Amino acid sequence: MMDPPLDLDSVRTFVHIAELESFTRAAEAMGTSQAAVSLKLKRLEGRLGCRLFDRTPRYVQLSPRGASFLDQARALLELHDRTLASLSEQRRRLTIGISDHVAGPELPALIARMNSQDPQLVIEIRIGSSADLLQQFDRREIDSALIRLRSDRDDGSLIAEEQFGWFAAPGWQHRPDEPLPIATMAEPCGVRALACRLLDDAGVKWREIFVGGGVMAVAAAVMAGLGVAALSPRMVPFGAMDVGRRLGLPTLPRQPIMLHSRVKDGPSREALAALAAAFRGAART
Repeated sequence: MMDPPLDLDSVRTFVHIAELESFTRAAEAMGTSQAAVSLKLKRLEGRLGCRLFDRTPRYVQLSPRGASFLDQARALLELHDRTLASLSEQRRRLTIGISDHVAGPELPALIARMNSQDPQLVIEIRIGSSADLLQQFDRREIDSALIRLRSDRDDGSLIAEEQFGWFAAPGWQHRPDEPLPIATMAEPCGVRALACRLLDDAGVKWREIFVGGGVMAVAAAVMAGLGVAALSPRMVPFGAMDVGRRLGLPTLPRQPIMLHSRVKDGPSREALAALAAAFRGAART
């Protein structure tokens, strides 16, 4: 009697868990429950006759058999998706605006993950300020906006909240008799406005020493020793120091990552859900 074929939905679930290193985030990316994800994995492990993950309450890690199966699983799904796509000449397009304070060093890997979710999906990414991207979304120039701006509207969903700090280069020292030199993004920037307001409210004298057109430029100015900047820890180069407590600077509140989307198409929605789940994981690390 011929053995039953592999269930592709279970294989896709396995790949999601492996890439996101979490049953919870895999469920979020697939728009299902954690129980459903666990059941699909259990069926796949039963069909393969081996354990694919070593699991504890604190981590999820590929087993040796799972690690060897991962590349084969990806290849199987890619062949399946390309076969289906070859039967249709229509290519879908998804235009996503991502705030410069959200798009970090993980972005290339996250785009690759979206592409693996739907290889025939044309992905267009626009980087800008949260306010500008939200206006583009309202004008229907982009399909979705992943921004760092909480507004009084009900069409956005909270993806994660991320802690910010006051970062400076290693060994950088502030002269107490001089205003605090800060590096900021160009206006309009919600993080810039928040940081300047908190400094003013705390009575901290400051001066703008550098204005960057992007977060990477601001981080570069920080590492060049120009001054301090309000940044997320995942956006600063290795070695940057949070000097907020040492300098007595006001505590920066946790900043939300919000998703606004009008995407209805199933495959595009799944690719966007995978992106959102990955950003949840990046913000928590």
